[in-house]
Amino acid sequence: MSTSTPTRVFTPTGHDVSFGGAVRSEWIKLRTIRSTWWCYAILFVLVVGFSALLSSTLSVEPAPTGAAAQSLAVQAVTISTTFGALVVSVLGVLIISGEYGTGMIRSTLTAVPKRLPALVAKALVFAIATFVVSAISFAVSVPISVALLSGKGLEIDLGDSQYWLALLGGVGYLVLVGLIAFSLGAIIRNTAGGVAVALGLVLAAPIVLSIISALTQLTWVLNLEKLLPSSAGGLLSTYPVSDAAAAPTPDGVWVLEPWQGGLILVVWFVVLFTTAAVLLKRRDA
Repeated sequence: MSTSTPTRVFTPTGHDVSFGGAVRSEWIKLRTIRSTWWCYAILFVLVVGFSALLSSTLSVEPAPTGAAAQSLAVQAVTISTTFGALVVSVLGVLIISGEYGTGMIRSTLTAVPKRLPALVAKALVFAIATFVVSAISFAVSVPISVALLSGKGLEIDLGDSQYWLALLGGVGYLVLVGLIAFSLGAIIRNTAGGVAVALGLVLAAPIVLSIISALTQLTWVLNLEKLLPSSAGGLLSTYPVSDAAAAPTPDGVWVLEPWQGGLILVVWFVVLFTTAAVLLKRRDA
C-alpha cells in the first residue's frame, strides 16, 4: 500500500510591502536604470549650457533696468525649459512603460497587491528626483548667468523674491510636465505610444495651435493655447512685469497670472493620474 505525500500549498498572508518599502524599491529601480542617468545628465547640460550661451551672446542697448532686467535674467536661466520638458517627458514615460515592456510590472504588483501605493511611490520618487536635478541645474546656472549679464551692464538683484519664485516656477514646470508624461505612460502602457503622445502634447500641439491662431485669430483658439502644459509652464516661470510694459492683449483673450499657470498644470496631472490609477485597478498587468 502506497501513501501519497500531501502537496504543500502556500497562501498569501495578506501582508504586502509597506508604502515606505515601495518607495525604497522604486528609488532603487530609478537609480539603477541607465536611461535615468542619461536623461538627467542631458537635462543638466541643457539648462546650464543654454543659460550660459544666451547670457554670453545677449546684446541689449541700452541695458534694461529694474523689472525689465530681472525679467531678462529669468529668461536667461529658464530658456531651456522647453527642451528640458521634452527630456523629462521621455523619462517619465520610460520609468512606467518600461516595466510593462519587460514584464517587471507583474512582480511590482505582486509585491504591492493594492497597486495604487506602487503607482504613487513611483510618481513620488520620480517627482523628487526631477525636482532635485532641476533645482541643482538652475542653481548652477544662476551665478554663471548673473556674472555674464553683469559684464554686459545688466545689474541683477538677487534679493528680489519674484526672481527666485520665477525660477522655482521653472523647476515646478519640469516636475509637473514629467508627472503628466508619467501618467500618460501609465495609461497607454507602451513606450513608443506614450512618448509620442507626451511629446505631441508638449511640442506638437503648441505649434499647431499657434499656427491656427496666427492664421485665424480666433479667440477660442488663443484661449485654448493657454491651457496647454507648455503655455502654462511658460507662464509659471515668467517674471511679473507692470501692465504698462506688457504687450496689449486682444479683446476676449484670457490674461492669466503665474499661479493660474501652475493650477492648469496641476489639473492636467490630477486628471491624467486619476485616470491612470483607475485603469491600473481595473486592467490586468
